[in-house]
Amino acid sequence: MCRNARSRITPFWKMRWKKARHASHVTGLPALADDSGICVEALGGKPGVLSARYAVEPKSDERNNAKLIEKLQGKDNRRAWYYCVLVLVRHADDPQPLVADGMWLGEVQDTAAGEGGFGYDPYFYLPEFGCTVAQLAAEDKNRVSHRGKAMQTMLGKLRELA
Repeated sequence: MCRNARSRITPFWKMRWKKARHASHVTGLPALADDSGICVEALGGKPGVLSARYAVEPKSDERNNAKLIEKLQGKDNRRAWYYCVLVLVRHADDPQPLVADGMWLGEVQDTAAGEGGFGYDPYFYLPEFGCTVAQLAAEDKNRVSHRGKAMQTMLGKLRELA
């Protein structure tokens, strides 16, 4: 994994904090915001927070995947990680939001495999499972994914407050 992986999270949580605060302001309720993306070591952590818009407009998974594979041509290092951050504000002016994150390590492969999932899932290979995320059963994905890990961490933080 990239030595500076955790240092690249700032854009993720700052953007979600703004979104959560806005949602809380509009509704008058606590708000939870989520952001996630794929970070590729050989690309300096890109596409990162811009994963959904990596190939610019119009947004499409097909275009994003094509751009990622193109950028990785000729590179031996295919290590990557999915990253998710959750930000919970109790009110719009909450000075100390609850922040939880999760990371899922894998590799980017050149060819798509699997029908499940979305986004980069058909190209994100998981050595410990011997398949891509798109080939993984939904219950396994929910248990071990970056989002699943982030949610488990957030639930733990909420239990500590109770």
